[in-house]
Amino acid sequence: MIEFDGVGKRFGEHTVLADLNFTVAPGEHVTLIGPSGSGKTTILRLLMCLESIDAGTIRVGGSYLSHMERGGKLVPADEKHSREVRKRIGMVFQQFNLFPNMTVRGNLIEGPTRALGLSKDEATARATELLELVGLGDKIDEHPSRLSGGQQQRVAIARALAMRPDVLLLDEVTSALDPELVAGVLALLRDIGETTDITILCVTHEMGFARDFSDRVMMFDGGRVVEQAPPQELFTAPREARTREFLSAVLGRG
Repeated sequence: MIEFDGVGKRFGEHTVLADLNFTVAPGEHVTLIGPSGSGKTTILRLLMCLESIDAGTIRVGGSYLSHMERGGKLVPADEKHSREVRKRIGMVFQQFNLFPNMTVRGNLIEGPTRALGLSKDEATARATELLELVGLGDKIDEHPSRLSGGQQQRVAIARALAMRPDVLLLDEVTSALDPELVAGVLALLRDIGETTDITILCVTHEMGFARDFSDRVMMFDGGRVVEQAPPQELFTAPREARTREFLSAVLGRG
């Protein structure tokens, strides 16, 4: 469902990703872990076309995201092509990014009506269903400012799901929440993972969530994959010294 082939990304003289190659299978849940600045969030931003790549190609569902075919050759994708492929991807950000001037209903129907062409009634029916799923069915007419951080993040998750994505990207979705709200959001994401066939690529510092939620965990450092394995294997018997060092630091074990 996701394929990075020789992807490179630089910011000025700083190389963030160099010749990155990895794939994520349809329906697979993959979590990226590693120190801050290792390139994890950049991967999500490239998939959302919030950043452009400097080398290689990215494909989503078999379609090139970063490029398009023209005259038998691959050329950089134009905005229309990227937008069509990007419709298959939903993202939940650290800071919720809800539209403050819209109600919860407005936040959930904006994308489906504008990008997918749903009628307002169809989009509202979908929004109502999703708000029930995330436990906020009674908040549809509230504005985000009247919701707690945990409630806002649940709305953001529902908004991403409203686009019926094939791929869901999660970028440190609990980092802006008070500690007592984290467990509820993580439990919701576990439920979504267990009850849908959405492909999920997640960046998190919540190692317990990564262990429970993932089919595969990828350890990143310096813009490259240090190692990858099923969570039980990576967390209990990591092969690489860098992985052991990182886990020792974040889990507080010697």
